[in-house]
Amino acid sequence: MDAKISEIAERIRALRDATGYTTGDMAAAAGVTEKEYSDLENGKKDLTFMFLYKCADKFGVDIVELLTGENPHLSGYTVVKKGRGLPMKRREGFEYGHLASNFKNKTAEPFIVTAPFRSDELTSVPMSSHDGQEFNYVLKGKMRFAYEDHTEDLEEGDSVYYDSSRKHGMTALSKEGCTFLAVVLRRDRR
Repeated sequence: MDAKISEIAERIRALRDATGYTTGDMAAAAGVTEKEYSDLENGKKDLTFMFLYKCADKFGVDIVELLTGENPHLSGYTVVKKGRGLPMKRREGFEYGHLASNFKNKTAEPFIVTAPFRSDELTSVPMSSHDGQEFNYVLKGKMRFAYEDHTEDLEEGDSVYYDSSRKHGMTALSKEGCTFLAVVLRRDRR
């Protein structure tokens, strides 16, 4: 088992124990079966970004706390130099760089995302959903964006803003992959 996955899974288990949630409560919040949740919490499966995002939301913590075990501490501003975002590799082949991991009480989660080209995803883009809204801006390459039963092909400089509580997904159209800015806007938890 990957040590990083094991550490994150242990933090999730500890938070679940501390909050008193059952595995059923967490499975429902994460949109997975209780068996799948148990496998994820025990580090038997790779942890997807969406799973981590939904767990963090249910626990009322920053996703960075799940990833690193540390609480963000900056409140005025934070600077992230090129290529230095907190790395995440949570969907097979996808690489995320969190661009505000040290900023506390964020209302948005900004990421630079690199998506690989997968020919099998061109006709059936993997889709998920989560509370809030999202903005994607293509920086390099081409992307296919799917939203329920609609698809849009986006090029460098194109963007899409959407209600992320509905089924959506994206995949690279360019053989060299696609890089885009993704900003996930959280719903207000107050």
